[in-house]
Amino acid sequence: MKTITFYTRQGCHLCDEALAVVYTIQTREPFTLEIVDLDREASADKRALYDWEVPVIELDGRKIAKYTIEAERLLRLLCD
Repeated sequence: MKTITFYTRQGCHLCDEALAVVYTIQTREPFTLEIVDLDREASADKRALYDWEVPVIELDGRKIAKYTIEAERLLRLLCD
């Protein structure tokens, strides 16, 4: 099963919108979802790398999106 890691931070409206897309796609194509608060739970290297890009979505450790994600694109990447 594939893993989506969703880097977020509190009070981020773009994060809320992107996470809603992720949840919608999860009902169609199962995957493991890990939600990581960038400010509280992320490693120092991820905080430095993604500080200005939240939300960031990784698929099996590879960054596939920042700021927004289109449902069709996420579904296509999960099915590849």
